[in-house]
Amino acid sequence: MRKTKWLMVSALLGAVTEGVPAGVLESRESSFTIESVATTRAAPAAVYAALGKVSAWWDPEHTWSGSAQNLSLELQAGGCFCEKLPDGGSLQHGRVIYAQPGVMLRLDSPLGPLQEMPVTGVLTFRLEPHEGGTKITLNYRVAGAFTLESAKLAPIVDQVMHTQLDRLAAYTGSPPK
Repeated sequence: MRKTKWLMVSALLGAVTEGVPAGVLESRESSFTIESVATTRAAPAAVYAALGKVSAWWDPEHTWSGSAQNLSLELQAGGCFCEKLPDGGSLQHGRVIYAQPGVMLRLDSPLGPLQEMPVTGVLTFRLEPHEGGTKITLNYRVAGAFTLESAKLAPIVDQVMHTQLDRLAAYTGSPPK
């Protein structure tokens, strides 16, 4: 991760106030769980396929290379959520541990600054038919030995992941009416 991103994370940590955002379901000393929901006009199968086109909807500000075009996600068990880095480098953001087309995608994925901590992150995208489209539920559970207080980290991770979910929903179509 670029140095400026670490500075931004540090600044955000300092700016976090008491109170838990709606997307933070639980925050403890050694774990937190966040959840966000979005809807789209696209059918569950189309949303599932879009998950595999991560380079089209992931926010490039939350990549190590600065470009979402360097991201890939294989939609099968053992599949890599990976990023190409300059000079031939690469990075594994996560590994698919459950893939059920049109229904669910789950990754073992300690993202961003969590990757340098001894933690586990389980990221789940649950897809359900909803009013002619799809309800997408993003759930992210992180646990382990944090080097930062999870109570301070959880709202930041929630904000970043909520942005990713909104971008996925926008990529697959506007919310159903």
